[in-house]
Amino acid sequence: MAGVSKQAAAASTAGSSAMPILIAGGGIGGLACALALSRQGFQVKVLEQASQVGEIGAGIQLGPNAFAAFDALGVGDRARSRAVYTERMVMMDAIDASVVADVPLGEAFRRRFGNPYAVIHRADVHQVLLEGVQETELIEFKTSARVVRLEQDEAGVPVFDAGGSAYRGCALIGCDGVKSAVRQQIVGDDVRVTGHVVYRAVVEADDFPQELRWNYPTIWVGPDCHLVHYPLRGGDQFNLVVTFHSARQEVWGVSDGDQQEVLTHFQGIHPLPHRLLDLPKSWRRWATADREPIARWSFGLATLLGDAAHPMMQYLAQGACMALEDAVTLGAAIEAQDGDLAAAFARYEHLRVTRTARMVLSTREMGRIYHAKGVERLVRNSLWTGRTPERYYDALEWIYGWTG
Repeated sequence: MAGVSKQAAAASTAGSSAMPILIAGGGIGGLACALALSRQGFQVKVLEQASQVGEIGAGIQLGPNAFAAFDALGVGDRARSRAVYTERMVMMDAIDASVVADVPLGEAFRRRFGNPYAVIHRADVHQVLLEGVQETELIEFKTSARVVRLEQDEAGVPVFDAGGSAYRGCALIGCDGVKSAVRQQIVGDDVRVTGHVVYRAVVEADDFPQELRWNYPTIWVGPDCHLVHYPLRGGDQFNLVVTFHSARQEVWGVSDGDQQEVLTHFQGIHPLPHRLLDLPKSWRRWATADREPIARWSFGLATLLGDAAHPMMQYLAQGACMALEDAVTLGAAIEAQDGDLAAAFARYEHLRVTRTARMVLSTREMGRIYHAKGVERLVRNSLWTGRTPERYYDALEWIYGWTG
């Protein structure tokens, strides 16, 4: 898209009042982006590929940085009311059930970072943002509109969906996920299929073993695998996530899971976490992918946000948090540039590239630490021995210390 910058500057000043900003994708990132833009006074049209408004998935974790973003988007109280607040984060060795790390998340943690740590159902996060969207007349939400192509001209950004419908906006923000069609057109790189497979399920609390109904995220780390569980929805349910290195060539995507595949990859782990693998009545299977970090994702009047800009693996539980941060930063950049969208997109990119790239790369390395075996497992288990809470907090400052 070489040569669009002059056109973009003209469109961002001449066309913004007459046309909405278009957002491709109505997930967590897309809705957060819509809220941020509406708070700057822009009309917004969200183009969502699904036929119904909603969100799939199970539980996600929310660091203090996520709550800072919710506050900036005007939905902080609503988000807090639906979250489950946890006492600590614990890492257990899946082989011998020993404690590897224990991070308190109580009052000292909240004082340090200004917000709590919590877990929540992904659908509840989506609903919190959707309710905020529905409270303003500045945002229009259109379903069954999968964006497949965009153009840029002097008047703005024409966008076309898979059904042949056309939309014109003063700008486009691609919030369309890991396999972003917007990114494919403006950047053109490929996803990196990781070979790491994630199975997710939600289990009713009554079916969860009493001795494992812990009010905190717990990760059982094992050789080339790990298992996570934590409470959801006031403790009425438990989120259960398992991850392993696939034995076959994977293609990015989501499908129904096969319990036998899970059991195959968790042989030799301690009976306590192993018993959880028999609980789910059904699993959903994610063959995961990320991308190599890039230095540029804004081109004229088109930019990217969330997984479309910096998809990452799940090992630091920061994917949704990064999308929320993106949205807040984008809104602030637009305000700082007095509504000049092309300049704001460039500013937003500058502010986000390094942080999100660090998160992508650090997440990969954390996956290696979680899945260590042999002598590496012994090294991992010794890393945090005797560490005080303050030292944990120092190590987490770069992640959780973001305040907008």
